Amino acid sequence: MAPSDAVPLPKKILLFGATGVIGKYILDALVSAKSDFEKIGIFTSPSTAEKKKHDIDSLKAKGVEVVVGDVNNEADVVKAYEGYDTVISALGRNVILTQISLLKLAESSPTITHFYPSEYGTDIEYSPHSAHEKPHQLKLQVRKYIRENIKKLNVTYLVTGPYSDLYIGKMRGDDERAGSFDAKAKKAVLLGTGEDKVSFTTMKDVGRLLVAALKTPVTESPRTLKVNSFTTTPNEIAAEYEKQTGSKWDVSYTSLDELRTLEKDAWESGNPLATVYTLRRIWTEGGTLYDMRDNWRIGEPEMETLNDQVKMALEKEIPGF
Repeated sequence: MAPSDAVPLPKKILLFGATGVIGKYILDALVSAKSDFEKIGIFTSPSTAEKKKHDIDSLKAKGVEVVVGDVNNEADVVKAYEGYDTVISALGRNVILTQISLLKLAESSPTITHFYPSEYGTDIEYSPHSAHEKPHQLKLQVRKYIRENIKKLNVTYLVTGPYSDLYIGKMRGDDERAGSFDAKAKKAVLLGTGEDKVSFTTMKDVGRLLVAALKTPVTESPRTLKVNSFTTTPNEIAAEYEKQTGSKWDVSYTSLDELRTLEKDAWESGNPLATVYTLRRIWTEGGTLYDMRDNWRIGEPEMETLNDQVKMALEKEIPGF
């Protein structure tokens, strides 16, 4: 579908999943750019509104409209859409299919013209093999629904690749063989050969990139923007840690073959790290690399660097560093 050039830029933004892992960064970026928009709102559940009352009150003080309702209740969603022209979804992996209902209602809404599904992360249509990757299946169902049913909405997929904040640091959980940078122990476990390139996006930059996309006219729908902050290798990350700590680190490697074995065993045993192994294997295989990124299509916003991310990780891991 090719939308009309007359479609206005988004001005009234409604965000779902605003208190989630990436939603917080998207909301921060929206609030920082609030002068570019007429209205910014979030949709949240009654329980979240109650549990996070202090945060909600803080958002209201910043001029954010808070719409309380049940995301699974069509009447609540239809009511929430009134007065907005753009929906941004930052819903998490476990509720990703909820977007199908949100899309259906947005398509029939008299006011909603733009929709940004929760696509931040690994490219789920990077290659023909992507269709078979287990972590991609729910997002692929959403894209299938969009292809078959969405005619009016202007849909943008913001594909960011992995979040560097969750990669550049100590592996949380039981198995550092999935890749880890332990600042206190000055120990790193690197994936692949250490020279395999990966394109990362910082969580803060996800918000910046999304705001930049909102401010750029849509010329086709669905529009896919493959964006990132920087491209690096595990060896370069380890070297940056050594540079900033002024110390030599103990470095070991998990080969791609070993990573594939860990992945297979994790899925067979029901290990919750299975998704992590699969995604990190995809990244190590090159599944985040493109001939050209799309940052230029949305004005080439300034991005954070590897230096910034390692510095932040060290400050988090070693208070007062």
